[in-house]
Amino acid sequence: MSEAAVLGAEGGCGRWLALSLVGTLLMACSSPGTAPTLMRSAGFDLRQLAKTDINRVAETHQVHVLASVRRLTEKLYRRNPGEWRKSDTGSMEAAVVRIFEQKHRWRFASIGYRRDIDAMHVALHPDYRGDRVQALAVGLASMVQAALGDRESFYMLDDLEPQHIYNAARNVEIVAWKLANARDAQGHLLLLSNEMGELSNLSFEREFGRIIGLLDALADVVEEETDRTVTRVVQNLATAVFLPVY
Repeated sequence: MSEAAVLGAEGGCGRWLALSLVGTLLMACSSPGTAPTLMRSAGFDLRQLAKTDINRVAETHQVHVLASVRRLTEKLYRRNPGEWRKSDTGSMEAAVVRIFEQKHRWRFASIGYRRDIDAMHVALHPDYRGDRVQALAVGLASMVQAALGDRESFYMLDDLEPQHIYNAARNVEIVAWKLANARDAQGHLLLLSNEMGELSNLSFEREFGRIIGLLDALADVVEEETDRTVTRVVQNLATAVFLPVY
């Protein structure tokens, strides 16, 4: 065998071993249930070999979306302190940590282990007596991860569906509208959010807008990269239904 052939074989073997090692590392990745954060490594991370540019874009967008959901959760607890007191956490901060930092795959006994759209239905049901903020946060966060294939990290073999990401953005629009309008039998808002008056507080609206913008931008990128056409829908928010995300 010629020297070039030997070197080629050794190079191919080296690449195969590298990819095999990457595959082993990917199997060790954590499962969804904790909101991911962007990890900046000082050295070389072998897992980066298995990532495409769109993988990195998806990870960054997911981190920023879930950070916004966390901020919304904190804001809602401050406006509705009676909600976190329905749990056994002892403080608002502990209630937030339970949702966003513990491993639970977004399944909580308090909401019947429901996730994504089902959890949001619970949060916005007039008869629900549990922690509405928890149910809404779990619903929003798990819906985003469901739309992204229930992953915290993305690699070249992972398939993203732009329609699911687009649908998630529309669902967030529905949640924002319902949050501002849904009332119980006595006519009281289910959860206090935006405040109108001499000193208006529209921070909730801005946070929802940030989430919607991030999801729409990611859907556009994935649509272009995969040559899949997203079906755009127009719904009356007053009668809109949640769209499937998987």
